[in-house]
Amino acid sequence: MRSATRYLAAHPRDLTLLTLWSLLEAGQTWLLGYALARALDDGFLAGVNGAGLGWLAVAAGAVAVAAYGTGRVYRCVAALVEPARDALVRRVVRRALDAPDDAAVSRLTHQVEIARDTLAGLILVLRSFVFTAIGALVGLFVLAPQLLLVVAPPLLAGLILFAATLRPLAHRQERFLAADEAVAGELGRAVGGLRDIRAAGAEHRVAAAAAAPVNAERAAAESVARWAGVRVLSVSVGGRLPILLLLITAPWLLRQGVTPGALAGALVYLTQSLLPALQSLMEGLGTTGSRLFVVLRRLLAEPAAPPPVRVAAPPDPYAISLSQVTFAYGPHAEPVLKGLDLDVPAGTHLAITGPSGSGKSTLTALIAGLLAPGGGEVRAVADRVLVPQEAYVFSGTVRENLTYLCPRPPGDAETLAAAERIGAAELTDRIGGLDATADPAALSGGERQLLALVRAYLAPGRLVLLDEAASELDPAAELRAERAFRRRPDTTLVVVAHRAGAAARADLVLELDGSEAELTRPRSTGHRSDPALPL
Repeated sequence: MRSATRYLAAHPRDLTLLTLWSLLEAGQTWLLGYALARALDDGFLAGVNGAGLGWLAVAAGAVAVAAYGTGRVYRCVAALVEPARDALVRRVVRRALDAPDDAAVSRLTHQVEIARDTLAGLILVLRSFVFTAIGALVGLFVLAPQLLLVVAPPLLAGLILFAATLRPLAHRQERFLAADEAVAGELGRAVGGLRDIRAAGAEHRVAAAAAAPVNAERAAAESVARWAGVRVLSVSVGGRLPILLLLITAPWLLRQGVTPGALAGALVYLTQSLLPALQSLMEGLGTTGSRLFVVLRRLLAEPAAPPPVRVAAPPDPYAISLSQVTFAYGPHAEPVLKGLDLDVPAGTHLAITGPSGSGKSTLTALIAGLLAPGGGEVRAVADRVLVPQEAYVFSGTVRENLTYLCPRPPGDAETLAAAERIGAAELTDRIGGLDATADPAALSGGERQLLALVRAYLAPGRLVLLDEAASELDPAAELRAERAFRRRPDTTLVVVAHRAGAAARADLVLELDGSEAELTRPRSTGHRSDPALPL
């Protein structure tokens, strides 16, 4: 909650606009009860129907003006929330790159969206309650100060009771999110080894292993629901009890000089303003607010350092050296790679081919250091960059998207030259140049891949791993990007090839077919085949 407060305080202009537009709603809240009281006391009960109708017209006009203010409020909330979501996405992605774990998908998809939606909801309900309560309480005081003696004590008691439930509810929300991460991790491992699970007939064993975290998440959700039920009591004490007390004490209030119109106006304040605002506040803080507190704490916390995946330096003159490498997705799964030996000289262009599920992406992740081998040794140069098939583009400027992997961002001339070499110059111009904002939703898959390829070209990596990174491009665009990397000084290029032409252009081709690996040299030896490498 402190992080959210600091973020809002850093945007004073948007908060000021939000406050100004919210004052229209506060004015409407106050005028609604006051106008009704005047319509009764000075109009209909006094026999002056015109005055009564006039006051009702004033109240109706205030509602229309407040509706316009509410529309402007939503624009202010969007201006506050969307940059916060983008900042969280960047933080989660950096965390996943620095310390990948099974919960990264849950954080990037589920938890970031929870944070965005709940932050927007929290701003709306807090704003609504504060301004509505001020308008209603000021209205009660203006009508008759005695009304506050009846309304204020139960309202305060309901708020205190509700505040006492916030901490227990937050703890249970945290347990629920931890259980959700465990479910995401278990399902991620199962999906990653789906082919092997099917082949080994281990569906029931995997389902039994996944049942425990699923049941834990269900139990955590039930606990959250039980504590959320306490809100009903809080709303009854703070919002409905004042209405009951107002009706019970009506004879005493009339004897104290409170007019019938003031009593009617007070009922309007309670039923049409305070009670709905209190219900929204308790719903927002009690559930969504607790979720925001927990999610932000988990997203902003520094991750525990995982055991590093160590990729040692290869012997000269190689950029990659694999010795008897074996990898399987799970202790009982069939190995995807088994006993693989591979030496790739520095400056070589290697293409990895094979049918779907043969281990191409797995091998690329092992070389990149994202996965640890179950057996054998992986050695590769330290400076390496991986571009996956699903290229990531975030809501920042084009320059930020292209250079954020560079320890020292290059100048504009160098950045534009890299875009020209890869074939993305026309795209960057169409977006609006380096200072324009890149909208991921407005870009096609191929356009996102072009930006990711420029980013990899600019990154200080001597080993470039392209895991079907040009699959959305046409053959000519793929060839241009590939040639750019081949001409890049001191670069070893590894391409997971999805087209036959990409393999034909390589210095070495490693073909994986699920049972063995074969290394060929199509460029230098006329497609002479080396002996099969064991899998």
